[in-house]
Amino acid sequence: MGTVKTDLADEVQAKTRHRVKEPELYKVLLHNDDYTTMEFVVEILMAVFHKSPAESTRIMLNVHQKGVGICGIYTYEVAETKVDTVEKLSRVNGFPLKCSMERE
Repeated sequence: MGTVKTDLADEVQAKTRHRVKEPELYKVLLHNDDYTTMEFVVEILMAVFHKSPAESTRIMLNVHQKGVGICGIYTYEVAETKVDTVEKLSRVNGFPLKCSMERE
């Protein structure tokens, strides 16, 4: 009788493992504009995305030169929160910095 329970438990575990799906990931993007200062973009990257000063500067230059830059890759809810935070901080500070997200 103990063997039957173990076999059943193994079967249930195997089926459960196959159903678990990794959450979809989203890229959070910053978009270049003619008004937001480079210093403010670096501050946003450090404050919201917890990037180092060097990494923040690299991303900011990428945004400036290519028109868009990836700030990070997150689950939907985290990405959505970061986009909202960046846009609110930008407006409060008088900048039109645009932040968006797209599926990875």
